[in-house]
Amino acid sequence: MIQVLENVVLNPLSEKDIPDIFNTLNNEREYMRVWLPFVDYTHEENDTRNFVFSNLETVDKHFTISYKETFVGLIGFKDTDPLNRKTEIGYWLSQQAQGKGIMVHSVLKLIEYAFSEMDMNRIQIKVAVNNHRSKQIPEKLGFLLEGVERDGELLVDNVYTDINVYSLLKKEFKGKSCK
Repeated sequence: MIQVLENVVLNPLSEKDIPDIFNTLNNEREYMRVWLPFVDYTHEENDTRNFVFSNLETVDKHFTISYKETFVGLIGFKDTDPLNRKTEIGYWLSQQAQGKGIMVHSVLKLIEYAFSEMDMNRIQIKVAVNNHRSKQIPEKLGFLLEGVERDGELLVDNVYTDINVYSLLKKEFKGKSCK
């Protein structure tokens, strides 16, 4: 468990989280699908089960986000490269939990975890150029915008979007906090 704020906790992803993840995605399907293309392929709880089990078998660590003891989202590492000591942070948060500082503080805790516990040197975050709420997170935390990955992700309705690529190095992080 990672305590983020008084009412926000990150817990390692586990099989018991499958119903909460699926129900949140299913209940907020129209909202979530705009930036999360996998939502359109998540039709039943078994789809979420496959996602969870595939992630439990990788080097990447994933966490549920709980706000006031209620599941509100996921956050975790992806494409971790231990040899080159780099990783990427990905995240999503239910619509009803947004605007409370939950995600920016959760990302900050994962940055601290990656640099101290995992001995990473580089963290990146990729965000669709038009996803303004999500872009605020790496910007508030001092990440550098390295550039744009053109047509970097295929979103819903078969539309490509450009992706901003942000990075933060361990030597740049010393004592950072949420701005």
